[in-house]
Amino acid sequence: MFLGLLALAAVAAIAGLGWTYYLSGRLTHEEMQLAQAQEQNQKLAAALDETNARLKVTSETLGHSLGITQKELEQKAQDLLNRQQAAARHFESEHQATQQKITSVSSDVSGVKTDVGGVKTDLTNTQNELKTDEAEMQSMKGDLGVDSGLIATNQKELDFLKHRGDRNYYQFTLHRGHRQAVSTVSLELRKADAKHSRYTLYVFADDKRIEKKDRGLNEPVQFYTGKGNYLYELVVNSIGHNTVSGYIATPKNAPVPVSVSGN
Repeated sequence: MFLGLLALAAVAAIAGLGWTYYLSGRLTHEEMQLAQAQEQNQKLAAALDETNARLKVTSETLGHSLGITQKELEQKAQDLLNRQQAAARHFESEHQATQQKITSVSSDVSGVKTDVGGVKTDLTNTQNELKTDEAEMQSMKGDLGVDSGLIATNQKELDFLKHRGDRNYYQFTLHRGHRQAVSTVSLELRKADAKHSRYTLYVFADDKRIEKKDRGLNEPVQFYTGKGNYLYELVVNSIGHNTVSGYIATPKNAPVPVSVSGN
């Protein structure tokens, strides 16, 4: 019994020793691995510290570089923004100026249209007035019994006849007793009766003297002259004290004086 226990104890002791040896081997292996791991960790830690140090230096350097670049970029960005704002203000100013010019041109165009409309209206009115003036003027028989052209009784009507251009017109003012050249003839007032609107004058033409006696205001007084026997027409529109005013009308193909005055 005792031997059996002893043998069992021996076996147990041997087994314990074996297990202890096994555990010791495992422990040693684990310790070696732990040591290796610690060494590796230390290496990694050192490498990490070195990397961190490098990163710190690089970060500081890069940060410093980026700080300068950022400042420059901010300045450039601000400059660009300022230019953009200035360009926008310039564009807005130009736009407003253009709009003002367009408005001004539109106003000018409207004004021109209004002026053109006014000119057309004035032209129409003038044409109507001319037609009225022409209708109001009379065509009479002269003292020679020949139908005269239209007779002008005032300056406005005479201007109208000149504008028509059917005949040549020479205006005059005569003073009693003074001979005056008018067109290609000469005239001399002999008598002026303003009260009764009558007058008497001489016409000197082709070396002859023709008396036109006791003629009336706005009466066509006619006479022939020149190699072509042209019919001249004399009209007195105003009679004063020893003075008369009027015009002589001649055909367009009649001779004209070398020096024309009062035309």
